[in-house]
Amino acid sequence: MADLTPMRVVFDTSVLVAAARSRQGASFALVSLIPASDFQICLSVGLYAEWQEVLTRAEHLPPGHTAEEALGFLRYLASQAHLQEIHFLWRPFLPDADDDMILELAFAAGCRHIVTHNVRDFRGAEQLGVTPISPGDFLNLIRPRP
Repeated sequence: MADLTPMRVVFDTSVLVAAARSRQGASFALVSLIPASDFQICLSVGLYAEWQEVLTRAEHLPPGHTAEEALGFLRYLASQAHLQEIHFLWRPFLPDADDDMILELAFAAGCRHIVTHNVRDFRGAEQLGVTPISPGDFLNLIRPRP
């Protein structure tokens, strides 16, 4: 019998920012799929705090939307996510501590991918079995074209 467990992934904050700015790209398409049968986003308290801090900034709010609406959407995403506690830290591993936080989450949750617009920032993650991937490439991975 095939494993029907969705693949676990982490969405970097850059994916949510891109989805908020445009309904045309792969980021919006991925966020719109949640809840998805083929993937589940994973979340830590630290990443959720980063999402809140970044996505409630005026420059990241979609036109006509408020910070409170953004928080409501983030609460929805959190309700659909696998909340992962992280019991170990190996920092620094990557050049940016915020990226380390995301890599630690991905590793602890058993994620295969970190979906990000900043793939280069996660060079070396493969050593831990986690592959950084762009939103477009991840969308193509889960929804191959005929």
